[in-house]
Amino acid sequence: MQFPESWLREFCNPPLSTVEVADKLTMAGLEVEELRPVAPPFDKVVVAQVLAVARHPNADRLNVCEVDVGGGSLLSIVCGAPNVRTGIKVPCALVGAELPPAQVGGEPFTIKLGRLRGVESQGMLCSAKELKLSEEQGGLLVLADDAPVGQSIRQHLELDDTLFTLKLTPNLAHCLSVFGIARELSALTGAPLQTPAITPVVPVHDAKLPVHIEAPDLCGRFSGRIVRGVNPQAATPGWMVERLARCGQRSVSALVDISNYVMFEVGRPSHIFDLDKLHGALHVRWGRPGERLELLNGSTVEVDGTVGVIADERQAESLAGIMGGQATAVGDDTRNVYVEAAFWWPQAVAGRSRRYNFSTDAGHRFERGVDPALTVAHIERITHLIVDICGGEPGPMDDQTTALPERKPVTLRVARAAKVIGMPVTQPQCAQVFRRLGLEFTEGEGTITVTPPSWRFDLQIEEDLIEEVVRILGYSLLPDTPPLAPVTPLVRSEARRGLHMLRHTVAALDYQETVNFSFVEERWERELAGNEQPIRLLNPIAAPLAVMRSSLMGSLIGVLRLNLARKAARVRVFEIGRVFLRDASVADSDSSVAGVDQPLRVSALAYGPVDTLQWSAPERAVDFFDIKGDVEALLAPRKPRFVPAEHAALHPGRSARVELDGVAIGWVGELHPRWRQAYELPQAPVLFELDADVLAGGQLPAYAPIARQQAAVRDIAVIVGESVTHEALLQVIAGAPTGGLVRDARLFDVYRPKVPTADLGAGERSLAVRLELLDDDATLTDERIDSAVKSVLEALLARLGARLRA
Repeated sequence: MQFPESWLREFCNPPLSTVEVADKLTMAGLEVEELRPVAPPFDKVVVAQVLAVARHPNADRLNVCEVDVGGGSLLSIVCGAPNVRTGIKVPCALVGAELPPAQVGGEPFTIKLGRLRGVESQGMLCSAKELKLSEEQGGLLVLADDAPVGQSIRQHLELDDTLFTLKLTPNLAHCLSVFGIARELSALTGAPLQTPAITPVVPVHDAKLPVHIEAPDLCGRFSGRIVRGVNPQAATPGWMVERLARCGQRSVSALVDISNYVMFEVGRPSHIFDLDKLHGALHVRWGRPGERLELLNGSTVEVDGTVGVIADERQAESLAGIMGGQATAVGDDTRNVYVEAAFWWPQAVAGRSRRYNFSTDAGHRFERGVDPALTVAHIERITHLIVDICGGEPGPMDDQTTALPERKPVTLRVARAAKVIGMPVTQPQCAQVFRRLGLEFTEGEGTITVTPPSWRFDLQIEEDLIEEVVRILGYSLLPDTPPLAPVTPLVRSEARRGLHMLRHTVAALDYQETVNFSFVEERWERELAGNEQPIRLLNPIAAPLAVMRSSLMGSLIGVLRLNLARKAARVRVFEIGRVFLRDASVADSDSSVAGVDQPLRVSALAYGPVDTLQWSAPERAVDFFDIKGDVEALLAPRKPRFVPAEHAALHPGRSARVELDGVAIGWVGELHPRWRQAYELPQAPVLFELDADVLAGGQLPAYAPIARQQAAVRDIAVIVGESVTHEALLQVIAGAPTGGLVRDARLFDVYRPKVPTADLGAGERSLAVRLELLDDDATLTDERIDSAVKSVLEALLARLGARLRA
């Protein structure tokens, strides 16, 4: 909401400076986001009248003008503006004037006595752009004919004004007008409020346009009148154009400007129809499926039964409370108009304009609530302006009411108000606040019952009244009271890592964090997550980003492609973020959405060499086992299982499901060759994706004394079939009846002959395992060691068919 300070002070003019007014509004909840002068500082610029214009003797595009600047002074000024002519009044910068710099941060431009092509110039005639009043370069700024010659241009155009920009919360609909803000300022400061006097217009004829309200749940009140014989080409008065410009609204035409002006003045959006373009009576109703309407902004929308319209006997002519239609818009040939002002139920307007990807000032106000009691008064105000500016003959008022908002009384308990506010307040203080706000109330023993006025849609519960009390009394009066409640910190278990520590842990493994959108391309979901029915966005920010992700892998592939496009040879990235899965068991709450599970995941991608280029080791591409080691490091000291399984995004022979204590917690593997080719990747990256909650958990270190005995090491090599896995081999060794002597077993060699040998047949391989044996209580003897190794070999033979390699 933007408006000039001068307009505000016409309704309420407290003895406060501009900054003090802004501070008062801000501290009352009407945040003043910006204070900006209407024009930058400059001086010695006056209203001048061009008395004569002659061609420059030495230049085709210059003129020599005789200019009256007041006080009997006539100046000769050389001017190149295309619109200079005899008789007009324009700003004139006198010799010695300092004009605003051409660029931000530049030096002011000083007007000096000079000669242009041999002719002396005693000043400069100015355009709006040169005075920094506008960015448009349209020649000289032509002033009104009644502008006093010689008067300072700052005084004439009220350039010492300030523009207020307010950032209003949705509950402050009554402040979406200059008068509404003045009403608040009057309550805050006690300065008198100048309510504009609106007198009824005397009808000249008795013509009425029939109106039928067919949807009371859409429109509670509809007022209108016919005005005949208007002149739509009449010029909008300069004062109105200037005020609209200072509210951020450009001038369109007199009729449109009048409607906009009243909206900014009193907060009432209205619409003016070209009466001759309407076909019969108006019908206020809900739209019909398939019904189309071309709007004033040039777009054509399709409505349905949830969108309100104003229609004539043929078609819909306006989106109710949002925007008028092109078919009945006023234009240069308009002669008769119908002025409409209505009360639209906020819930019937809310969200409708956003549905069509645009917003309007009218919709912004109606969806928050506009005073239903003043539709007639506001039409009278509009009619006065139309008759004064465009002429015309007004007809009688037509006012229909179906249902208006019920203003239920709200009771304030003074004791509770004091408790919530945190400082003592008395009943007379509360009553005085409501009196200053113009609220009707009755008093009881320790209570005040307020009946909200027609313009206050936000007063519904006791807390709303408490807020009014404290903001009018002033937040600055609140005492600095320390809290009395005990502060008990929530201590996280030492076994649990926070997300911050988890990020550091992954980064320590040589990955760089990346942050991506939660909405992704549908192709990623279908191909990389195997999700044929992803959760769709109703209003995506871009056409490709139309669904919510159920996996982080697609986002990381996108990051990889971005890096490869910039010639990156080695990429290691990770992301910690939420994914979105359909789950009917999830209920709606403050932290969840019904039917949607949002688990936190950790995913990483490695591409290119396993390490940066170095002299001590040959270059090698990263593979499955490198990333498997990273997963083990993240879960340490817990021991995950890697179970061969297939994932939509991963290579079927180089991927595994990660399990911990028998529960699947994620995936690790190389990208599927199909997707490597589809996404045009020179090499296949290796990825993993794990449940972040599981990674955040952990085990506390357990104390164990240093062994008092020396461990013994034995290496064995066994021949097994290709189907025997490393995990199966270690499980059998761990379960062998060795009396607990085998403390550790590690695979350190795998041998496959190129052709079958006497020892190794087809489909067989040799696995070499190092066994570590230890007894904490006694020194191991060769007999006990040999017995334990024999037990291991017997167990391998019995369960895996393994035999000792000679």
